[in-house]
Amino acid sequence: MTIQFNCPNCDALIAFDSKHRGKRARCQTCQQLFIIPYTDDETPRKIEPKIEKGEPIPGFYRAVFVDSWRVFIDRENVTSLAFVAAAVCFKFFLARAICCVNYITFAVVWGWLLGFYLNIICETAFEIDTLPQIYLGEGVSFLWNIIKPFLIFAFTLFVVLLPFIITLSLLQDKGLTIDNMWQPEISLRLLLQLLFILGLFFFPMAILTTAIGKDLTMLRPDYILIPVFRAFKPYLVVAALLVTVGVLEMQTPQYAGLAAETTLLTAGKLAFNLAVQIIAIIAMRSIGLFYRHYSCHLPW
Repeated sequence: MTIQFNCPNCDALIAFDSKHRGKRARCQTCQQLFIIPYTDDETPRKIEPKIEKGEPIPGFYRAVFVDSWRVFIDRENVTSLAFVAAAVCFKFFLARAICCVNYITFAVVWGWLLGFYLNIICETAFEIDTLPQIYLGEGVSFLWNIIKPFLIFAFTLFVVLLPFIITLSLLQDKGLTIDNMWQPEISLRLLLQLLFILGLFFFPMAILTTAIGKDLTMLRPDYILIPVFRAFKPYLVVAALLVTVGVLEMQTPQYAGLAAETTLLTAGKLAFNLAVQIIAIIAMRSIGLFYRHYSCHLPW
């Protein structure tokens, strides 16, 4: 049985299976948190985010490394996990497609996955411990749901790497480029390397600010730096997980379509791709959990 009702904030029509009655959820249109009502057309109760400026909530490491695994065995997440697996398989098998199909597939899958990641961060931060509901949209909204996450991640990455980008542009007349900056020399290359690594290190806090604040103007140095230094050790865990996902994702092999490739080898490659997505979900949850447990250190 399906329950239909309107969002208490933007009035968008929302539908949920009746088994979710009384649980927290989020409007995919305006991101408003609410309690799913028990009957059709009943007005759901809004949930206003609570930012408590007190002490950190204990249990961060357990929540990341133990509790996060529950999302993979929760029956409520079957649809979301199946969709993630289907998207990964879609990207995997069409990696060698012709006529630019592989590029289109890459853009569609990663646009959806990045949006899914943003929703995981946001919902985990506000104590929703199930995976986000699947919403693709139609027509223009479908395209925007793919393009928007790309823009958010790209702009956020640009902001944290801005000191590196400016320094690199100023040092180009000295022959330093992004291709030769990693040569093992103690020179200005070391400065570029440090700025690049620091930019990536602060990226999880920046994307958390973007995901929660829903405002790119919140990418201010104090909003990013203060929570990191006040909760440095747990933030190291968050940053390490995200870097691990990035490194593994760059190493994921795609389907080659070669006659010499055995079915077992293809299955192994696909399993590796799926395993990386499992780690990615845990990494995104760790970002949301950082907000949940250490929001007392956030200046916003």
